[in-house]
Amino acid sequence: MPFGGGNKCGCCQKTVYFAEEVQCEGKSWHKSCFLCMVCKKNLDSTTVAVHVDEIYCKSCYGKKYGPKGYGFGGGAGTLSMDTGEGLGIKPEVQAPHRPTNNPNPNASKFTQKPGGSDVCPRCGKTVYAAEKVVAGGNSWHKGCFRCAKCGKGLESTTVADRDGEVFCKGCYAKNFGPKGFGFGQGAGALAHSQ
Repeated sequence: MPFGGGNKCGCCQKTVYFAEEVQCEGKSWHKSCFLCMVCKKNLDSTTVAVHVDEIYCKSCYGKKYGPKGYGFGGGAGTLSMDTGEGLGIKPEVQAPHRPTNNPNPNASKFTQKPGGSDVCPRCGKTVYAAEKVVAGGNSWHKGCFRCAKCGKGLESTTVADRDGEVFCKGCYAKNFGPKGFGFGQGAGALAHSQ
């Protein structure tokens, strides 16, 4: 214990006396200072999440340091437009969607460079094993594995291919599926096509 009566608070750096002390990760805190760094909620041993010298509630910690992307939403069917800028997170800038520039899709189902490594048909760059997704007879980067029409990210369960290009099942059905009476857009809708 340092001279002056007690340990220093991890937040305000003032002396923490025994009656008001909360310990976490070997540090002492005042009960009134033991708050989430972002939302300022009171914390306890069951709700605290530590990152280096900072303390967070589990919700803010997950938003700031947890996994990102499809499948890691807010839960229970929620859709959040929160980019995390309030937490100091810089949003990823995604390159605009570009359909595959393949002038002759029937020329080769397996596009390869002379060295034998696979080439992504969407961006034309080498595809290494750690980032490889195989579909439609081609090797794709995970980031390039998107629908050629709408740009939606694809998975093995949502992909449909045609002539070496990949589509989501919705765009594939609209563009290449059956047409006519009984094959509308659902719920009794009639599509008029000329």
